[in-house]
Amino acid sequence: MDLLTDSREEPVGDLEPDVVLSRAARVRVLLAAALGPLVTGYAAVATVLTLVALTAPRTVFSGTGVLLAAGPGWLAAHQVRLDLGVHPLGVLPLLPTLGALALAARTASGATVRLGCRSPREALPVFAAIAGAHALFGLLIALCAQGSPVTANPLVAFAVPGLLAAAAAAVGIVRCCGLPDVVAERLDPLALRGLRAGALGLAVLVACGAAVFTLATALSWRTVADMYEPALGSSFGMFLLSVLYLPNTVTAVLSFVTGPGFSIGDLNVGMFGYRGGAVPGVPLLGGLPEHHAAWWPALLVLPAAAGVLVGWSLRKVDADPAQRIRAVAVAGAVVALGCVLLGTLSGGRLGDGPFDPVSVPVGVASVVAFCWIVIPGSFTAFFTGEHEPPAPPEALEDNEAFEDAEEVDVDEAAEAVEELEASEEDEETEEPEEEPDEDAEFEAEADAELGLEEPAEDRPEGDEAVTGGTETCGDVEAAETDR
Repeated sequence: MDLLTDSREEPVGDLEPDVVLSRAARVRVLLAAALGPLVTGYAAVATVLTLVALTAPRTVFSGTGVLLAAGPGWLAAHQVRLDLGVHPLGVLPLLPTLGALALAARTASGATVRLGCRSPREALPVFAAIAGAHALFGLLIALCAQGSPVTANPLVAFAVPGLLAAAAAAVGIVRCCGLPDVVAERLDPLALRGLRAGALGLAVLVACGAAVFTLATALSWRTVADMYEPALGSSFGMFLLSVLYLPNTVTAVLSFVTGPGFSIGDLNVGMFGYRGGAVPGVPLLGGLPEHHAAWWPALLVLPAAAGVLVGWSLRKVDADPAQRIRAVAVAGAVVALGCVLLGTLSGGRLGDGPFDPVSVPVGVASVVAFCWIVIPGSFTAFFTGEHEPPAPPEALEDNEAFEDAEEVDVDEAAEAVEELEASEEDEETEEPEEEPDEDAEFEAEADAELGLEEPAEDRPEGDEAVTGGTETCGDVEAAETDR
């Protein structure tokens, strides 16, 4: 606790609350993060070379020679091509590379926690320390190896280890800082599911390659056993070489299972073609076939099954089939990119002899792998997934009743309009009935009693009519008075 000073209210990483690291402690953490993977990786390479030297027959062990040889071995573990005199060695083992990447990622994660970094920006010193240390160490080894039997290009020795360490450190930092959760919140959910399904599909394809390789080795076990020599040292060296190059071989078999195949010098092994050639005497390659077999295309069911599995895992991501197919396409792109990386790292130059070069057709293999994922996966996701859900029965009945009601209302309204128009036409054709005028009847009765009623033709017209009418009214009033 003597390195802990100052105070803070919130806890930092795995440290106790209310404390932070001092500047000296931060420097020590960064130095440990920078030098730790280098020392551990170099020691691991030196240990392996020591075991080989101790077990090999007719070999004089030299500690200095082992330490000097561990430098090119460290470069080979970081995929830096070596030159054995005038012969290039570019086919480098993938297993040490995976171990070096895992070591760098774990170191970056631990340093980030100890420093209390909460974001990738705060962890930039860790990233720079690990990547820079690997780049400088690779450059130092390449410069020191100049003039020795095993050399390397200084520029390549500087760039490749630095890039690999930077990628591994970035993975360790982002996982520790919680960046994947932030990315998951901002990323399209369908794309995120596609990425996960793509990782699943790539893992399944690698497992298929491993299964086919295991089966081929088991069927050719007698040939594999004959490649081991009675001497312990030679057998141990062969076994160690086979283990280190195991991921390379699985990648080549993966390319064979998907269709394109692989080549070792003149030897070309493909699903639909075979061309013979010389094979290195390594037990790892004891299962290579000697000729083409008619049943090989049956193995294509394996990548097809991987595509079906990807589609099945994405069948519930969305009710729209088009969106599910989009997620399958994202998964196919992830698988294609993985095949490019694995194929590129698995092959390379192997001297200038009959086994040069060892290669996987990266372009064709990535396109074929993409198709194996997308085509079966799209069909599976389309037909096994959900579609637009049908309307519930009650809703259908309500809609039908509503439609019937609308039809009935329209018909009744039309009939009502027709009846109204017909009634109006009838009223226009019929003559209106005259209502009896009570005043006119009373006057007519009065005129009849008084004898004043005249025929219509004898009545005066114009002013006379008016005058006569007046007199008549006067007589009528007099008669009413007499009454």
